[in-house]
Amino acid sequence: MKQTLRNKTALILAVDGKHKYSHLVDLLLVILISLNVLAIILESIESFKAQHHALLSAFDTFSVLVFTIEYGLRAWSCVELSRYRRLTPSKARLRYMMTPLALVDLLSILPFYLMFLFSLDLRILRVIRLLRVFKLTRYSGAMNLVLSVFKEEAHAFIASFIVLVIVLILASSGIYLIEHKLQPEHFGSIPEAMWWAMTTLTTVGYGDVVPITPLGKIFGGLITIVGMGMVALPAGILASGFAEQIHRRRSIYQERLAHFLGDGIVSKSEKLSLELLRERLGLTHEEVEELTHDYLHKYQATLRVCPHCHKPLIQERKGDRKTDNEGEN
Repeated sequence: MKQTLRNKTALILAVDGKHKYSHLVDLLLVILISLNVLAIILESIESFKAQHHALLSAFDTFSVLVFTIEYGLRAWSCVELSRYRRLTPSKARLRYMMTPLALVDLLSILPFYLMFLFSLDLRILRVIRLLRVFKLTRYSGAMNLVLSVFKEEAHAFIASFIVLVIVLILASSGIYLIEHKLQPEHFGSIPEAMWWAMTTLTTVGYGDVVPITPLGKIFGGLITIVGMGMVALPAGILASGFAEQIHRRRSIYQERLAHFLGDGIVSKSEKLSLELLRERLGLTHEEVEELTHDYLHKYQATLRVCPHCHKPLIQERKGDRKTDNEGEN
């Protein structure tokens, strides 16, 4: 009985909709997280906080209680997940607690309990509580797409960051040599010159520190041009990663669709599986319809289905052959 209850809990809390209450629980948690973020933002307004302090405090306590129960149930039932079944219960729970989403869940409730143990600045705790917004990444296909891009393109981003650091050092060193005698208060050392180099390379250009010599202005113009390229570098990596991820996710969905359409019929369970896959991959209904339409038109001869009504054409083809034979006789 305990094993069955734990298995049901894991299915309900899993973001895949396999349990009938899964979508309802996900929706309620998303609403609660969103209200928490809104409450934390409104709490920063002193007049609003003074007027609704009791309500905000009660809502925060209620939210922490719900999030604590959620965290405890996830840690308790994680042993039922396929990726943890080969481990012992204690090792499975420990490994789950070290995952990024589990750490976010822990950090979202930790400030509340720390207030009872330590005397901490409430402003710092308020900022830490904003980490609850990252709990939404569990339910957002778009956020999962962004995280997947950053994870897969991590080496490219690190390489571009290293190049940026090298250019930053060269730019700050160059402007230091040119301007440090005339503006020692701004370019008195290479570390001080890095502020100007950073704002120039990122094309922000606050204007609080600018070169005044002709050579310094020429050098600053060259650094600005280089900065435009430096901004485009990570943007290009991000755009390429997004395109690759979207193409890969569409291919995964189309491969699953081809597998289910191998017999020319898609059962109810297969339709449910495709819908769950669509949600997990973050694809829209329009994208799925387009992928299905393209696939059926491309492989209709193999699948023997009508591209319009999606019904098998086997019977129709047999009838055609029979009619042809009768005509010959």
